[in-house]
Amino acid sequence: MSSGSGRSILLIAACAGALAVVLGAFGAHALRSSLDATALATWQVAVDYQFRHALALLAAGLLARTGPARALRVAAAGFTVGMLLFCGSLYALALGAPRMLGVVTPLGGASFIIGWIALGAAALRR
Repeated sequence: MSSGSGRSILLIAACAGALAVVLGAFGAHALRSSLDATALATWQVAVDYQFRHALALLAAGLLARTGPARALRVAAAGFTVGMLLFCGSLYALALGAPRMLGVVTPLGGASFIIGWIALGAAALRR
């Protein structure tokens, strides 16, 4: 993997982390009065998972700068897709999207798992 790929992963990680902070603050302040406790809890789960996986993406990006590893690209893709599907669906559900959207959430969770397995494989190969 080129250092350019590592930079791209780091950029996505930084954006995802910043967005997690913004969405966390939005949920804590702007949504507190308009969502019920269950919806706010769902929102918070999405923020927590997004922030944790932004950090995982950061780790993958830093490792990617040290040398080639297909597993790191897979990890980065897994974390990114997971944030989009898992966190994105939870944000939408918290805001009142149709419950049917919940079928997307486990696909995002599976993407996170793939990302972690790939990150572990990359670590074992180093």
